[in-house]
Amino acid sequence: MQSHTDNNKLRSFGLTVGGVFAVIGLWPVVFRNENPRWWAVAVAGCLLVPAAVFPKSLFWIHKGWMAAGHILGWINTRIILGVVFYFIVTPIGVVRRWLGKDPMGRHLRPDLASYRINRQPRPASHLTKQF
Repeated sequence: MQSHTDNNKLRSFGLTVGGVFAVIGLWPVVFRNENPRWWAVAVAGCLLVPAAVFPKSLFWIHKGWMAAGHILGWINTRIILGVVFYFIVTPIGVVRRWLGKDPMGRHLRPDLASYRINRQPRPASHLTKQF
């Protein structure tokens, strides 16, 4: 995590996060004719005003926000990758093994003299249209 933050980064943080909280706070007023969410409007004010006037005052808020983001990112990455692995990759592997598929040719075959697969070289024109 970077320890150096300049005024532009702090101002951008305050305006962006404050703007999001302002939208959250004013959403019921604009779209449902209800009372605003005052907690979100207060947080937006506490971020937008310092961002416009004195962005250096947001240093510790920015640092805490980024630390929380890093922690949540670390947790979410493990959860998402775990779900993908155990609920998508593992069942596919089990089904392919059950069907007898072996795309890497890892099983032993005593009838072969060599496991080497001779490939035909591609022509040089193959590299002209890469995409």
